[in-house]
Order: sequence, then structure tokens, then C-alpha cells
Amino acid sequence: MGRQRQNPYQSVAVPLDSTQDRRFVAALARGLEVLRSFTPRDQWLPHHELARRTGLAPATVSRLTFTLTQLGYLLHRPATGEYAISPAVLALGFSALSNFDLARIARPWMDDLAEATQSAVSLGVRHGTTMVYVAHCRSTARLSLGLDVGTRLPLAETAMGRAWWCSASEPWRERVAQLLAAERPERWSSRQSRLRQMQDQMARRGYVTSEGEWESDIAAIGAGIDLGDGREPLALTVGGPASRLQGALLHDTFGPLLVQTCAAIADAVRSGQWRTPGTARGPGY
Repeated sequence: MGRQRQNPYQSVAVPLDSTQDRRFVAALARGLEVLRSFTPRDQWLPHHELARRTGLAPATVSRLTFTLTQLGYLLHRPATGEYAISPAVLALGFSALSNFDLARIARPWMDDLAEATQSAVSLGVRHGTTMVYVAHCRSTARLSLGLDVGTRLPLAETAMGRAWWCSASEPWRERVAQLLAAERPERWSSRQSRLRQMQDQMARRGYVTSEGEWESDIAAIGAGIDLGDGREPLALTVGGPASRLQGALLHDTFGPLLVQTCAAIADAVRSGQWRTPGTARGPGY
């Protein structure tokens, strides 16, 4: 095995033997070294700190940061000469995360929310005109929803689907609107009106509801998780018996906890600092 060149700010070690291969692009490797210099604790770093962390000559760092800025991977403050990672770099990492990776990351916060609300907490993604559970947590409460991973729910009538709709960008909503209209033409007008009402509700409260509209004895609230990388949002819901999930308990207590949990999950994915299940508590319950 060849010797390895290791920078303490790098996440990988580069075997020196590989750098001698004619296929090895040194300029690309140096550019990645600059990007890897940023840790989750860093926001803005000055030019001299990037040179120190990479071990590269200041002139080389200047060329690399200029190129990375022009490509949109770094942000630059000309007044201070500082650089920051841009969302374009985050998108590269997010693209490697599957829905099930995201479900694993979200699970500790979902467990905490399920216990805090003594309700069922579910994470879902859209598939056609349905929402599909990719993670589901039950509380220790005696009465809890018996749904599980793989369950499909109608998009327009459920809190999960409505949360997706209200969190999705306009192009995504337009695509799904076409699918819904083609699926049940006779119901599209009323569905569209209700979804618009949900957009108003989301703007006011930060979450949406479905109280007895999908199943008469089930109530749920939902909020979206937008990772900011261009993909469709995920949706997180708290659900249970309509006889319990209502009024002040639902709107004054559970609603804010749901919104807080969605923000915590999104922040964890963006920062890369998600928890190992069972090692920490959730967002302040």
C-alpha cells in the first residue's frame, strides 16, 4: 500500500501512489481540498485560513476559490475576502441520500415527537397522486394508528399529502395538479379549492390539517421538510384518534412541536450532523 497524504480538515486520505497516475487530475483534487476545508462549524473563512488548512500556496488558493465561486460552489465577500460554502455544494451531498437514508436520519426526532405527543408520527414521500410512508413511529399510547412503512395515502385528502402540496414549488404542484385532474376529473374542482385553503392554512400556522376528511375517526396535522436542494419536499405528520387530536391540544401544543421537529430534521440533513439513534434527545421536548 502506498503512503497517504492526510489533511486534518479532509474527510478522505489520498494515496500518494494514485497521484502519479496519468488519470489523476491534480487541479480537481486541489479544488476538492478547498471545499473539504469547511467543517459544519464554519460559515465564512478568509483566504489565508483556506491556504493554511489545505497547505496550498496562496496564489493557488486564489485561482481555485475564483473558479469555485464562478461555478457557484463558493460564496465570496469581496469586502472581507472571506468565502463560504454555497447551497450548490450541499446539493451534491443531498443527491447521494436516498429517501431511506433520510428516514434513518429523521428517526430519532420522530421517536421524540411520537412520545411527546403520544401519537403516531410518519414521514412520507410522494408517488404519483399518493403519499408513501418511508418511516413510521408509534408512541406508547394505547390508541395509535396501525399504519406502517409502505402505506399509501391519497394526496389531496390527507395531512401528509396536503403538507407536501403546500411545501412543493409551483412547478411540482402543476405536475401533480395535472395528475389529480386526470385521475378524478369530476372531483378536481373541489379538491383544488380545498388545497388552496390548505395553502392559506400553512401560511398562517406553518402546518396543515385533515380532521376526519380521510377517515372519519382519524385526525392529523402535517408539515413539509424542504431540504433546499431542488428535490421534492418530504412530509411529516402527527396522527391519531380524532376524539383526542382536536382543539387546543392539536393546534397550540402539537402543531408547534411538529413545525419545530421538521426544522430540526432539515437542519440536521443540511449540516451533516445527524444523531445516532438513542444517543440524544430531540429538539427540547
